[in-house]
This record gives sequence, structure tokens and C-alpha cells, in this order.
Amino acid sequence: MLSGDPDGEPDWVKAMSEGSDQGYFGPGSAVWHVNGGIPVIVAGVRALLMQTLHPGAMAGVHDHSRYASDPIGRLSGTVRWVVTTTFGATDVVSRETSRVSRLHDRVQGEYTPGNPPAETRTYSAHDEDLVAWVHIVFTDAFLRAHREWGDEIPADRAGETGEDRYVREWAQAGRLMGMSNPPTSVAELEEALENFRPVLRADDRVQEALKFLTKPPLPRLVRWPYSILVAGAVSTIDAEYRQMLGLKKPWWPASMLTRVMLVVIGRTLGTESTSRRRARERIDRLESSRY
Repeated sequence: MLSGDPDGEPDWVKAMSEGSDQGYFGPGSAVWHVNGGIPVIVAGVRALLMQTLHPGAMAGVHDHSRYASDPIGRLSGTVRWVVTTTFGATDVVSRETSRVSRLHDRVQGEYTPGNPPAETRTYSAHDEDLVAWVHIVFTDAFLRAHREWGDEIPADRAGETGEDRYVREWAQAGRLMGMSNPPTSVAELEEALENFRPVLRADDRVQEALKFLTKPPLPRLVRWPYSILVAGAVSTIDAEYRQMLGLKKPWWPASMLTRVMLVVIGRTLGTESTSRRRARERIDRLESSRY
């Protein structure tokens, strides 16, 4: 459903088998470990919930996004960027980055930051602070979801944790989108998130987006599983941000039921996504050509 193709493997997924290098990361990376895991499904929901708190990002979504008229298309576009950056060869990632950049060219307008609102500012989707916000909340969401429902992330440097390694590696995604100095450790990530606090606020636009994100017009069969994943996502958001969003931590065992749901999804989809399998095909081909 989220791939944007009824057969589950659109052309952009097949492109993971193309290219002449292993990409920015590779099979042994923390990025493959985290972004290729099932918890990333919940992380995507969590990231979109958090993203609404920045009035500039919210203005861009409200004024220019098709999330209300084409929710699945909106979500599949986000999935496409993350998957391609994670598993694609560098030239494939470059094409995807250019595609997203062209879409962002038309996203501009005005917003008022802070609570209470400060002076109105103009914005463009290319502004580094907006790019930084999106990168930070996605990185934080991927990490927090994996911390809750994933396994240990392997480290590869002395004195560096697996989580620090993931933030350092995934910083490349921020650079590709225009960040000059993305966080490269968990401590830097937390500091960067905290630095946005004076800008953040929740207003009517946020409530409208939250209503859509928590109860989107999905096919009936997937509504109740999705509601469990949303509750799991909400349960991992810090209390201060939940309060800003007007969301309450579920009273029922949302984390445990989300874990069960992720196990079911994992068994249904298999141990390896089609994107990762295609990327392995590319890398195996490159390895065999060396001999």
C-alpha cells in the first residue's frame, strides 16, 4: 500500500538493483540495520506527528501537500525518499534527491513561529532550518522506535555506541538535503531537537493534521492495525511534546500490542524487504565482478 504500486514493487524499488557502488551505507551499516527494520513503520508515523509542531513545516504541508486528497500518495513519497537513500546506489540516490528538490522548489509562503506567535516569516522548503527540523525528527523517530521495538544496533568504533553510529551515518541524509552541520551523535541530536523549542507551537492547522494522521481515510481492513501503531508511536513521544500536540499516552499497553503487531507484519512481509533484496542483488553483482 505504501509503495504506491498495487504489486508492491514499483519501478523506484526495482532501481535499487541498479548502480555501480554499494551506496552511502551498505549491508553492515547501522542505517541498514535500523531503516531496514520493521519498527521503522511506527517511526514514520511518529516523525509525521512531531513534524507538525514546527509552524514552517506545517505551513508547507498545509499549503502545498496533497495529504488530504491523496494520503497514500503523500506517505509513499516519504517512504520512497527514505528507502532510496538507505539502499540505493549513489547515482540512484542523486536522482531521487533531485526529484525531491524539484518538488520543494514550489513550496514557499509565510508562517509565524513560536507560542505566542512572533513576527511573520517567509519560508521555502529549501530553508536549512526546515530541512534540519525534518531530518532531526525523522532521525529521532527512527532511533526511538528501534530502541523500543528493535534489537541492539552494532557499533564499529571504540567508544561509540550503536545509536551514536546510526545518528552519525544517517547524517548523510541531512547533508544530501542541504544541512551543513547535521547531528552526528545522540547527544547532538537531543540538543538540536531542544534548540527548536522556541519556534514550536500547536494551532488549528496542527490539530487538523493530527486528526488526519491519527484517523486517516484508510481501507477498513487496515484501520484498527494502524490505530495500534499510532498509539505505539504516541507512547514513545516525550510528555512535553505530547502535551503540545494535545495527545495523551494510551492507558492500555500500546507498546506491547505494537510489538505484537510488528511481529505479525514482519512475518507477513518476510525477513527482508524487496528494497533490501534488490540492493543485495546489486552489491553481490559488484562483488562477483571483481573476481
